[in-house]
Amino acid sequence: METQLITKRIEHFKDYGNSLKGAKVYFREDWGTIYFDLLGKQFGMMSPEASAESLITLKNLPEKNEELREIYPDIIIPGYYANKKHWNSIRLAAPEISDEMIETMIKTSYDLVFAKLTKAQKTELAS
Repeated sequence: METQLITKRIEHFKDYGNSLKGAKVYFREDWGTIYFDLLGKQFGMMSPEASAESLITLKNLPEKNEELREIYPDIIIPGYYANKKHWNSIRLAAPEISDEMIETMIKTSYDLVFAKLTKAQKTELAS
């Protein structure tokens, strides 16, 4: 996949992440990455520049992470710079993984982090 298409994917996933209630997706300078944030809690990271090596790293259930790694062994790998049990990194250059699939993974990661918020934080987001 050419870098122009990867750039479009990066922009699309930033927009999608920002569309989730209470989420902020921004470039985190101290880490040099695009950071997916829900009330100060990370639910994803993504390469800021398009290349064949660009990744998005997302949280999922450990058993689902294993399943995805088995199905897509060269595309979905244990989380880069993350707990490898709970996080997977997905190669953005791989056309086998559709934008819709990655959106679903972003939403799953968001939901897992949302579930761990306090009742007060959940109420804050609901208002």
